[in-house]
Amino acid sequence: MSHTVSTVMAFILGTILGSFLNVVIYRLPRNLSIVRPGSRCPHCQTPIRPQDNIPLVSFLVLRGRCRVCRAPIGWRYPLVEAVSGGLLAGVWLRFAPGGAWIPLVAAALFSFMLVAVFFIDLDHQIVPNAITYPGIVAGLLLAIPQGRLVPSVVVAASAGALFLLIAVVSHGGMGGGDIKMAAMMGAFLSWPATAVALLLAFMIGATAGVLLIAVKRRSRKDPIPFGPSLAAGGVIAVFAGDAILRWYLGR
Repeated sequence: MSHTVSTVMAFILGTILGSFLNVVIYRLPRNLSIVRPGSRCPHCQTPIRPQDNIPLVSFLVLRGRCRVCRAPIGWRYPLVEAVSGGLLAGVWLRFAPGGAWIPLVAAALFSFMLVAVFFIDLDHQIVPNAITYPGIVAGLLLAIPQGRLVPSVVVAASAGALFLLIAVVSHGGMGGGDIKMAAMMGAFLSWPATAVALLLAFMIGATAGVLLIAVKRRSRKDPIPFGPSLAAGGVIAVFAGDAILRWYLGR
């Protein structure tokens, strides 16, 4: 199988997993089962037929509307599918050529978790324990065959402790979900990549906060979810963390 074909297949698989992520993003913060019932139109509750549930394709064929009630389908559904496809294709390109299968699985799982957290926290200002707790465990388990369990435990604990300290000093300026998410990032990433991810998260969060206040979408007193910034920093660290660190140290 050629590298191009395998990358395209990774993208297609990623869009399928992204379709499932849409279910997670919608149902998890509402305490609904992510397994049953099957996908339904959120407006008319009509079960979505298999031919209308093909990632990206169905959205284009239906022109962004439910086949039954013609209500618009949110832009986020194809966006999550496309982003998930791009992430899995990127992870494949990053790790598959060297046969680094465990890091590939870890990076893919971590990236998908970050996508879910990004949109859930953006909408509901929560980082679900149902993602962070299993994420911490999965990150540490995947560290075992890579021979870095102890460093991963140390980095996860250190990242969580840092955010806990920030929460205490800022009198609640950092949420409990952010603390657990930082620990999850430490479980999956090496300490240099974790440092890059957290630094980028603070930079992205500060920039987003200033822009939102400038365009009057938020006031200085309004809470701004930090999970999306952490997720963005984590994704960047997966793909470019080492390069960013080398650039910084080599200046």
